[in-house]
Amino acid sequence: MATIQQEDKLNLGAKKFVMWIFIFTSFMLFAALTSGFIVYVGGSSAHGLHVMLPVSFRYSTIVLIASSVTLFLASKAAKRLDFGKQTGLLWATIGLGVLFLVLQVYGWYTLAYKMHIYLVDPNATRSFVYVMTFLHLLHIIGGLAWLISALSGSIKRIPQVRNLYRMEMTSIFWHFLDIIWIYLYVFLLLNQ
Repeated sequence: MATIQQEDKLNLGAKKFVMWIFIFTSFMLFAALTSGFIVYVGGSSAHGLHVMLPVSFRYSTIVLIASSVTLFLASKAAKRLDFGKQTGLLWATIGLGVLFLVLQVYGWYTLAYKMHIYLVDPNATRSFVYVMTFLHLLHIIGGLAWLISALSGSIKRIPQVRNLYRMEMTSIFWHFLDIIWIYLYVFLLLNQ
C-alpha cells in the first residue's frame, strides 16, 4: 500500500510541474496584454481609457477574494479528513466562482449598453478591457472545472493522496486567478 502511495506522489508531481508551466504561460499572456496596453497608450492622454470601470468589477473582486478564502478553508478541511466541510466549502467556492462570472458579464453589459463602449472601439485601449477580462473569464471557467473535479473527489471519497492532490492543484490555479484578477483590476483602475 505504501509503494502505491509513493508511486501516486511521483506521478502527480510531474502533473503539478505542468500546472506551473501553464500558470507561467498564463502570467506571460496577461503581462503581454498589459504591456501592449502601456505601449499603445505611450504616454498620450488621447489613448487612455477615459472611462470609469463598472461597479460590478469591484464587486467581482470581492467575490473572487471570498472564493479564495472558502477554497483555503476547504483545503484545510481536506487535510483534517473532514469531507463534509470540504464538500460544503467547495460548493460555496463554486457558487462564488459562478457569481464572479455573472458579475463580469454584467460588467460587459454595463460597458456596452449603458456606457456605449464596445469591443471594437475607435479607442483601442477600451478594447483591451474586453480582451483582458474575457481571457481571465476563460481561465475562471477552467478553474471551475478544477473545482468541480475536487468536489467530485470529495463526494466520492477518493483516496486521500488523490483528494489532497486535487485540492492542491485546484488551490494553486484558483489562487493564481485571484492574483491575476487583482492585478488586472488595479491596472485598469490606475489607467482609467
